[in-house]
Amino acid sequence: MIICGVELSANDAVVCLLQLESKQFNLPDCRVRKLSLPKEHTREDLQKFQFAFAKLMSDYRVERVAVKERMTKGKFAGGAISFKLESAIQLIENIDVDLLSSAQIKSALSDNPLPVSFSDTGLKVFQEAAFKTAYAAHRLN
Repeated sequence: MIICGVELSANDAVVCLLQLESKQFNLPDCRVRKLSLPKEHTREDLQKFQFAFAKLMSDYRVERVAVKERMTKGKFAGGAISFKLESAIQLIENIDVDLLSSAQIKSALSDNPLPVSFSDTGLKVFQEAAFKTAYAAHRLN
C-alpha cells in the first residue's frame, strides 16, 4: 500500500510517498516534493492545486493520504491558506484522507521507531514531517 504523507506549511503541501510491501518499506520516486498555492490566489488557483494533487495521487496509485493536522489556536496554529489546502485535499473524490495529530504521530513513532535514520532516506530536510506522517499512518493502519 502506498500512503502519501502531507505536511501543510504556509501555502505549500509538502509530500512524501511511502510504500509498505511484504513488511518492507520503500520510498517511490516522485516527480514533485511539494505543491504550492500562490499567496494571492484565485478560485482557479485552488482548483488547479486540487487537480494537480489528485493527478499526482492517481499517477502514483496512492491508496491513502495522511495529513499532519495543524493546531487551530496557539503559537503553532496553521494559517488560513493551509486550511484551504487541507479542504481541497479532503474534497478530492476517491481518495481516503486521514488527519493525524502530532500526538498520534509521536505515539506511533515511539511504539515503532523508524527503521532507518531520516538522513539515510535521500529525502530533502523539509520533507521530514511528511515522511514521519506517512510512516505513522502505515503503523496506525
